[in-house]
Amino acid sequence: MTELLPETQTRAEFSVSSRPPNWFIILLLGALSVITPFAVDMYLPAFSRIAAEFKTSTSAVSLSLSAYFIAFALGQVLYGPLLDHFGRKRPLYFGLTIYIAASLGCAHPHDMRTFIAFRFLQALGGCVAQVAAVAMVRDFFPSRESARIFSLLFLVIGVSPLLAPTAGSVIMTWLGWEWIFAVLACIAAAILALTFFLLPEGHTPDPTISLRPEPILRHFREIFRQPQFCMYALAGAFSFAGLFGYVAGSPMIFMDGFHVSAKVFGAIFATLTMGFIGGNQVNVILLRRWTSTQIFGHAVTVQVLIGALFVVGARLGWFGITATLILFFLFLSCIGLTYPNAAAMALAPFSRNVGSASALLGFLQTGTGAMISTCIGFFGGTAVVALLSGSALLALLIFVAGRRSSVEEVKADDERAVFVPH
Repeated sequence: MTELLPETQTRAEFSVSSRPPNWFIILLLGALSVITPFAVDMYLPAFSRIAAEFKTSTSAVSLSLSAYFIAFALGQVLYGPLLDHFGRKRPLYFGLTIYIAASLGCAHPHDMRTFIAFRFLQALGGCVAQVAAVAMVRDFFPSRESARIFSLLFLVIGVSPLLAPTAGSVIMTWLGWEWIFAVLACIAAAILALTFFLLPEGHTPDPTISLRPEPILRHFREIFRQPQFCMYALAGAFSFAGLFGYVAGSPMIFMDGFHVSAKVFGAIFATLTMGFIGGNQVNVILLRRWTSTQIFGHAVTVQVLIGALFVVGARLGWFGITATLILFFLFLSCIGLTYPNAAAMALAPFSRNVGSASALLGFLQTGTGAMISTCIGFFGGTAVVALLSGSALLALLIFVAGRRSSVEEVKADDERAVFVPH
């Protein structure tokens, strides 16, 4: 089992006067966390315009979203060891520079293949922000606070679905869809500057973390074999995949299926995603009384029940746009409860190698989401509800099987991880 070392050995040391206040650190980590949501959400209203530009379908354009998710998943595995070896900030500078350059490339593609290739590179650079932000939650805050901090981050991340689709629609209308990606490059440049000047280094570089492929793979294997990590990472990934499926499929359902305008779709997308954000904030309240394990178990069960109702109703033609909106809102609210608790419980056993654990967690979550969104791109809008519901059912089955076979649960206090038998 992966060795659990005192966190004080690997966290950067701060004096009381040099470390910014917690709320400021949360805002900066939240800013890093919005880079990918903005890259995903802002160009959704432009799907039809991009499809017309390249004389293709919106399903084909959604493959650019799948390419982003695939690269996002792969890139996290690459950055995990770098974040442990070099500290958090230097890999951030490298990745965000790639993201900015690729965003500018997306603004001037020659054809659809080039556009998809630049989206791949954009994700490959930008994914470092998400991995680093998750890892730095463990750098700056005690493990027992992780689920609450993850939920608070979504107060900042919530700006993305509220503003990004509407902003993308306005930019597309006044300047053209290409300018969406120029704006994304500017946003990333601003966040890079804030990171450079204001965010402290939360992790002392650890040269003992190998960057050779064989030790890296062995290290990831050891992390994955930790029973609690494996259970919560996989169960959380399949639950969280519903969000990826919603993002990839919502333009097809609402713009192609219900024939809403790009402006109306932006409002619908923002409203529905408030279910996800609201679930995260309700989680902060629930954690005062219940554990992350209890909340995750109940939330994923409700998610499955909603998904089953959604599938049956869709096949029998029960639901119009109003019922569809309500069910999506409830489904996303459940994901808002499962995500922070799964992430906190998966990372709880680790301290020294939390960057690598965070990367593997992100790879599993995003990789699963990429599979779902790719299937939606190939099979179209009719597959959205079935794929979302099926992934939720897999999450529940993994959780139930893991709880029955697991003999111990790892929690953590302020200084070190400890094993607490069931």
